[in-house]
This record gives sequence, C-alpha cells and structure tokens, in this order.
Amino acid sequence: MANVNQMIESKYLKQSDIDGEVHVTISKVGRVNIAREGDDPEYKWMVRFEEFTKPMVLNSTNIKRIARACNSQESDDWIGKKVTLYVDPDVEFAGNVVGGLRIKGNSTAHGSTRTVGKPAAGIAMDDDIPF
Repeated sequence: MANVNQMIESKYLKQSDIDGEVHVTISKVGRVNIAREGDDPEYKWMVRFEEFTKPMVLNSTNIKRIARACNSQESDDWIGKKVTLYVDPDVEFAGNVVGGLRIKGNSTAHGSTRTVGKPAAGIAMDDDIPF
C-alpha cells in the first residue's frame, strides 16, 4: 500500500516531505522558470537546502522569513545559513486553509526539532531544475 502523498510526486518540496521541524542549511537561491514546456514563462524564486534533493518554491512570506532569519536582505548572504523548515497547518491559499511550508530562524529554544542528514553520496540534485 502507498500513501496518497507518496503517490503524488513533485519536483519541489511539499508538506509531506517534512516531518516536524527540520534544521536545514541554505545552499542556493535562484529564480527558475517553472512553466511547463510550451507555456509562457513563469519565474519563481527557489531555495535549495543541503539536506534535501528537491528545492523549495518560495512565496513572498517565506522570502521575508528567510531574510529575517538570516539577518540580511541580500540573498547571497543566506548561503550557508541554517534555518528551520516546518509545516504550518494554518497557511491559506485562495481563501482556503491548506497548510504550507514555512521557514523560521534556527533555534532549539522553541521546542523539539530534528536534523536531517545530508543526502547520501552519489545522490544528485534534480537535473531538470536548472539551479
């Protein structure tokens, strides 16, 4: 048997990829065209973490949260910084409460957290995502 979340694959991090609060290290930030082939370009900001092979699509809320957590408005300063990734069940989209990924400063003072190990050697980043 497979869980529905396991059956629906994604190139990008999603809620079901995160279990609790996860300490992550920012390895790259970039703007990527996420449009399907043949569609008009649709550029989104993304962040990669050393601990995951899939990048996370950033919305304006998470961009601001990373800037605050890293104490810098410059994305180049974010590289190598540690933050905490978690699921916020109260995130709204299009008027519905759907939950979503959120980022905050990396502090163990706010309850139980866990650290995910780096990807095993030989696991490459998703090649069809150009950053």
